[in-house]
Amino acid sequence: MLAALLYGKENLSLEQVADPSPGVGEVVIKVGAATTCGTDLKVWRRGGHAKMLKPPTLFGHEAAGEIVAVGEGVTAWQVGNRVVANNSAPCMKCFFCQRQEYSLCPNLTWNNGTFAQYLKIPAPIVQQNMLPIPDELPYELAAMTEPLACVLHGVARSNVKPGDCVVVLGDGAIGLMFVAKLAHDLKAEVLLFGGNDQRLEIGEKLGAAKTFNYRQLPDIPSFVKEMTQGWGADVVIEATGVPSVWEAAIACARPGATVNLFGGCPRDTTITVNTEQLHYSELTVKGVFHNTPEYVRAALSLIASRKVPFELLISEHRPLQDLEQVFCDMRERKVIKVAMIP
Repeated sequence: MLAALLYGKENLSLEQVADPSPGVGEVVIKVGAATTCGTDLKVWRRGGHAKMLKPPTLFGHEAAGEIVAVGEGVTAWQVGNRVVANNSAPCMKCFFCQRQEYSLCPNLTWNNGTFAQYLKIPAPIVQQNMLPIPDELPYELAAMTEPLACVLHGVARSNVKPGDCVVVLGDGAIGLMFVAKLAHDLKAEVLLFGGNDQRLEIGEKLGAAKTFNYRQLPDIPSFVKEMTQGWGADVVIEATGVPSVWEAAIACARPGATVNLFGGCPRDTTITVNTEQLHYSELTVKGVFHNTPEYVRAALSLIASRKVPFELLISEHRPLQDLEQVFCDMRERKVIKVAMIP
C-alpha cells in the first residue's frame, strides 16, 4: 500500500509498504478519508512528538473508513462496517485510569499511520475507542472525531458558564472548534483572536460574538480589558502552542478566571508568570491534554447531529500524493484542514 512515513523535521516520504494484517483483537480499515491536523503540522515541523510518536514512523492520526479485515477474537465488528477509531486508548488499569483520569494514563496505546490506504487498529483501541459511523455521515467529517474529542475535554475542564466572556487565542481548527462548542452549546460570548481574516470569518459563522486580527492589536491583554470594563475575560483558552501566547492568555484573565493552556508548546520551553496576579487574583491556570473515551463518543455524536457546520473546517479534498504540498500549504496558513483521500 501507499503510506506516508515521517523521518524527521519536514522530512516526509510517500512509500510502498506492506499491507497491514490484523493480529488478535485487531482490525484493518480501508481509509476513506484522513484529515490533517495542527498537531500533525507541529510534528512535521518539529520532527516528532513527546507523547505520540518518534520517527521514523507511519504518520497521521485522524481517519475514518471501512473495515476490510478482522483478527482472531473480534466478534463485535464485521467486514464492511463503517468506523472511526481514536488514535489512542487508555489501559483502564493504572493509577490514573482507576480515577477516570484517562488522558493521563502512562500506558496509552497510540496509533499513527492514517495517511495511507489501509490502517491497522490496535486491540485496545478496538475495545475502547472505535465507533460505528452513520451511513450518511461523510468520512471526512467522522475523521474529525479525535480533535473535537480533545476540544470537548478542554471545554469540560474550563469552568465555562452560560453568558461568560471567553477569549479564544488561535484561529486554527482547534480554536475554531472551541468557538463552535462554546457558542452553540454553552451560549458563551466568544471573542476570537487570530491572524487570518478568512479563518476569522469562519469563526463568526461558527458562533464567535466578535473576531479580531491580532496583527492589528499591539497589546491583546490591554485590548481584552478594554472590552470587559477593565477586568479581563472570565475564561481564556490558548490554542496556538506558542509560549508567548501562553503568557498573553494569563494576562487576559480577570480575577477569579480560568486559563486553559491547551496548545502544546515545543519540548523544554518555559513561560514567566506574574506571581502577584496568580496569587491575589486567584487564577486557575491549567493544562489540558488529549481526550477520553467519554469525549470521543460525545464528539462523534455532535458531528453526526449536523447541528454545527464542521464542514467549514475542510478547506480542500486532495489525493494522498499531494500530502507534502498540503503540509507546505498548512505551514503558510493557506488551508485549515484538508481531507486526504487515498
